[in-house]
Amino acid sequence: MSAAPVATATPASPPAPPPGGVRLLTVTDHRTGKTHYVPVEEDTIHSSFFDQLGLAVYDNGYLNTSVCRSSICYIDGEKGILRYRGYPIEELAEKSSFLEVSYLLIYGELPTARQLDTWTTRIMRHTFVHENMIDYLKSFRYDAHPMGMIVSSIAAMSTFHPEASSALHGEQIYEDEAVVNKQIFRLLGKVPTLAAIAYRHRIGRPYVYPSNELDFVGNFLYMMDRLSETSYKPNPTLVRALDIIFILHADHELNCSTSAMRQLGSTGIDPFTCVAGSAAALYGPMHGGANEAALRMLEEIGSVENIPAFIEQVKAKKRKLMGFGHRVYKFYDPRAKLMRQTAEKVFEVMGRSPLIDIAVELERIALSDEYFIKRNLYPNVDFYSGIIYKAMGFPTDFYPVLFAIARTAGWLAHWREQLSERTPIFRPAQAYDGVSPREYVPIDQRPEAGDVEEGELVFEYSVRTSSNVRKL
Repeated sequence: MSAAPVATATPASPPAPPPGGVRLLTVTDHRTGKTHYVPVEEDTIHSSFFDQLGLAVYDNGYLNTSVCRSSICYIDGEKGILRYRGYPIEELAEKSSFLEVSYLLIYGELPTARQLDTWTTRIMRHTFVHENMIDYLKSFRYDAHPMGMIVSSIAAMSTFHPEASSALHGEQIYEDEAVVNKQIFRLLGKVPTLAAIAYRHRIGRPYVYPSNELDFVGNFLYMMDRLSETSYKPNPTLVRALDIIFILHADHELNCSTSAMRQLGSTGIDPFTCVAGSAAALYGPMHGGANEAALRMLEEIGSVENIPAFIEQVKAKKRKLMGFGHRVYKFYDPRAKLMRQTAEKVFEVMGRSPLIDIAVELERIALSDEYFIKRNLYPNVDFYSGIIYKAMGFPTDFYPVLFAIARTAGWLAHWREQLSERTPIFRPAQAYDGVSPREYVPIDQRPEAGDVEEGELVFEYSVRTSSNVRKL
């Protein structure tokens, strides 16, 4: 980050022309009558300006706050543009692989053939996990949510690699590029393996070890689906479809989970803990679970004939239109178009899902209805991804796991970028709206109030052999 610019103040008067082409924002403080000239850098002003006025900016949910400068991902929500390191997402999805795009996100340039070969080899060598990690995953209940298993196992990875722990060895260990790269290889390689183990644990099948004879996505599907075949290979069309989906999900600027990655990273902790925290943020239904909600909506609609009635319920605010609209995009999400094209490829292999006809017709009606146009409600990436996952046989609670595999590349890109910036530890301010100072009241003088209905602690002690049992 550049040094904080200094705002100048003068008595209220017509502003002078900006010196030397510097862009200035003119602010008149009517409390004091002073006019301030604030430098504008890349459409941002430094928060220190408000501090000079004795003010703080209240931005609940970070709706309009830039907490970092990044060169990884560019979004123009008004025009529906998404670029990774300057490359249009459409071109990357058509011409690149997920590992190639991961290299681009993390290191800033598309790899040469030699670099890509070395990069792929390093990652695939790290697809195997320690047998103790497998034992750990076996300890989960048979019906454990796969995302809970992923979050826990990624966090546990830090204990398997103590030499990478900044808590043990100091955060200066990540000044060594070789150490940084080693953790990137490990996380990109092992997260798909952990995901496949979580899936097979859920359905009661034995775990499948990775195959380095396959590519990144092919190996993942191999670990998911292989039974007793000695030479099983996933369908190449499905491999390519999932590869494209991973590219589309690889990064998306400073979303909730990526913000968590940067916030945790600012503490100096290891990347395993950071990625686990980011995956936990992705676990939330408002983030990684949105495609599941869109799929359930389409299933509830049931048929194309029911769409007009559903649309009227949405307008009457009796139902929510899931998979439409985005905080960033005020136009068609470019990833949604690519998802729709990918869906058709999957259906050629797996058979056409009736849900796609409902989705296409719902999209057509919504995009021609003034109600939705005025509200900038266009399909987003979640609208079609759930249909694709369902057609490929993934259970609905596994959708955020697929998201996490892809987004790990983006999280690591932001982690690596932040390491070079010496970012101070994140410590947002709050606007306190609690009670003013008051006197302590002894317990026997406090007025009676109703009991807490939920979460009330009731302690019952019973003697069982020689031990006391506490019941909550």
